[in-house]
Amino acid sequence: MSGSDVASADPLEFVHRWIAPGNPALPTLLLLHGTAGNEDDLLPLGERLLPDAGRLAPRGRVLERGMPRFFRRLAEGVFDLDDLRRRTDELATFVGQAAGRYGFDPRRVVAVGFSNGANIAASVLLQQPGVLAGAVLFRAMVPFEPEPLPRLADAPVLLSEGRYDPIVSEDEAGRLASLLDRAGARVTLRWQDAGHGLTPADIGDAARWLRESSGFVL
Repeated sequence: MSGSDVASADPLEFVHRWIAPGNPALPTLLLLHGTAGNEDDLLPLGERLLPDAGRLAPRGRVLERGMPRFFRRLAEGVFDLDDLRRRTDELATFVGQAAGRYGFDPRRVVAVGFSNGANIAASVLLQQPGVLAGAVLFRAMVPFEPEPLPRLADAPVLLSEGRYDPIVSEDEAGRLASLLDRAGARVTLRWQDAGHGLTPADIGDAARWLRESSGFVL
């Protein structure tokens, strides 16, 4: 089913796209779109970040005024934490199911998330340590603060944040970087002269980080 949309009645399944790897030795990218996006949005970004890597791109299963998201929110920046925890578990289960179906290594999955997708990727790191080997998080904020902290075993995480972002403040981005660092992740925080949208600098920095700093690419 490489490169095709998949729909299922299973409540733990997602409509998604799977692009088989050109180089199976590379990690699999889990591509997580922002609010109002879909399973196609980040496929070109994944190709630019790590050509020849397998790409798994699910569509968020929550609708907000008809727009797909990965979990509910009560207001801008105010998350429904019960829904977030449930949706985080669903996404973690889906990754394991997809690894079995498509034959990729579940120990080498790197999330690439934007905005709402970055937030649920951060939630997976904090709630389901071990599902993700690392992450590239564009415009992410703190999803929740677990107690006790998980042990992330030096998982590499890149945070790419905008200095003029009206949604994610510098303090909020710094809180997330500190939280992941205290949980044991190897965090790189990069600041872009940008707002909430992605820029060429975001993409270039992330591609270099994946090649040179993450430890995933030999």
